[in-house]
Amino acid sequence: MVRQVIEIDRELCNGCGECTTACAEGALVLDAEGKAVLVRDIFCDGLGACLNVCPTNALKIIEREAEAFDEAAVHQGCPGSRARTLAPQSPAQSPSAPTASELGQWPIQLHLVSPAAPYFRECDLLIAADCTAFALGSFHADLLRGKALVIACPKLDRTEGYVEKLAQLIGGNTVYSITVAIMEVPCCSGLSRLVAQALALSGKNLAVKTVVVPIS
Repeated sequence: MVRQVIEIDRELCNGCGECTTACAEGALVLDAEGKAVLVRDIFCDGLGACLNVCPTNALKIIEREAEAFDEAAVHQGCPGSRARTLAPQSPAQSPSAPTASELGQWPIQLHLVSPAAPYFRECDLLIAADCTAFALGSFHADLLRGKALVIACPKLDRTEGYVEKLAQLIGGNTVYSITVAIMEVPCCSGLSRLVAQALALSGKNLAVKTVVVPIS
């Protein structure tokens, strides 16, 4: 059938990855050369949600012969949406008491936090993808302990304003370190790009430690 699908000009693509974050269907990924590519025609709905985020105008909608968009295949084929059953790992022995939470503030969702909140004034900052706390059993002990926390999902959140808010948070406070926790799925790398852009905008020179959490 002839229908609308995305086309990418590789010469114009600078590998920023903004389109992969904007595509809710997971139709776009970065290839080995760091260029955006369409995974399969059936993942592209042709609506062009990715167009407005491309800084180099490398994307456009064209009409060509293509397989029909398949919403069911999107959820089966996208690595970030694929359903999986995981076998929980049993501890060596049952704990005698519940594990204490290391969460030291509320709220934690990036949409809701205030960059001027007192717990950000002098902190080690953890910026975590939503799913990491569920996938990593030792999240509190290994990542959260002693840190201020911000969580976000680069795939499902409306991320407009995220870069500016993070830049204000980092630039307006004494942030000693930044740790970014993401899942191993491709779409989750969008959070790392948001943080990198925010850090550049803030004017601060801080090293960012990235922790990639496996699905299993």
